[in-house]
Amino acid sequence: MAGEPQSDCLFCKIVSGDIPATIVRESATTVAFRDINPQAPTHVLVIPKVHYPDAASLAAAEPQIAADVLTEAGAVAAYEKIDSTGYRVIFNTGSGAGQTVFHAHAHVLGGRGLQWPPG
Repeated sequence: MAGEPQSDCLFCKIVSGDIPATIVRESATTVAFRDINPQAPTHVLVIPKVHYPDAASLAAAEPQIAADVLTEAGAVAAYEKIDSTGYRVIFNTGSGAGQTVFHAHAHVLGGRGLQWPPG
């Protein structure tokens, strides 16, 4: 069921503490942790504690929690001191866009110049 933890989901296991992660910040509805394969000097994932397969399904079902993820992405940028130099927040949706874990999550990237367009 959407919103419920999934036993086969890597990010649900991080939320529950069954798999370790380097936690940067945590709120009542989100967890932010360092990406294990960083693509920039700062690369932090912000995930909702509830399980939805992608950002669109999260936003449709629980818009306040989707907003919490974006708010927390900004807080991560400030915490990491990249808010004044610039950062990117990315939601990949679907395997064709590079999504590999099907639990909604935002990538917060910064700490170097980020070209446009990406990819």
